[in-house]
Amino acid sequence: MNTDEAKRVLETALLCAREPLTIHGMKKLFAEVDAHGRQLNAGVGSDTIKILLEELRQDWQGRGIEIVSLASGWRFQSRPEMKPYLERLAPEKPPKYSRATLETLAIIAYRQPVTRGDIEEIRGVAVNSQTIKLLEDRGWIDVLGHREVVGRPALLGTTKAFLDDLGLASLSQLPPLQAAGDGPDSRSLEALEAALNENFDRAPALADADETDTETGAMAPEVPTFDPNLDHESAAAAGPGQHNKDTNDEPN
Repeated sequence: MNTDEAKRVLETALLCAREPLTIHGMKKLFAEVDAHGRQLNAGVGSDTIKILLEELRQDWQGRGIEIVSLASGWRFQSRPEMKPYLERLAPEKPPKYSRATLETLAIIAYRQPVTRGDIEEIRGVAVNSQTIKLLEDRGWIDVLGHREVVGRPALLGTTKAFLDDLGLASLSQLPPLQAAGDGPDSRSLEALEAALNENFDRAPALADADETDTETGAMAPEVPTFDPNLDHESAAAAGPGQHNKDTNDEPN
């Protein structure tokens, strides 16, 4: 198989794929196997595929869609400047994220791995279990492990799906705290919200009602967890793990 044919195969697979494709997955495109699953040819190596992907990226320069590398693989997606035109096909005003959801997500993204106690320490209010559940159901956060303290609280972190929905390949591409503010303050929240809204077609937003109690329909109150006179910036600067609120987390 020559280079042009291999590029056409990759291009077709990426355009037709429902999910991002990994390098390992793309290698399967070129591996011929017998009835017993034994590979019959050398196939195409990872380095060659990366070169072909870069050539394809160059081939699609100046068009309305582009090839991007994400946390879970490679995919085609529309360029940001095409968004106003695509929105005309489905003119919907994206729902806003609640403040509590954004704060919780920002703390997890920037301070991970964190426990619920860590989040409460920084925010100053009790974490609504429904907020954590919604973020987990959306596939943006997951339990990475447990802190070895009394109660072994769950350590939360973001997922590859979170990065994919933001169009990022790694956490290092999040808006830097030096520019967004030290800690999950209003500027870092605005940066995160802007990124989420910019990728709204790939990341359906959580509605403002995400703080609503599903059984009663009432808004769940946020209960202060420490002295309201405490300086919140000092709490944020302390970072996770430097407090004794872990024991207040629900055991898993």
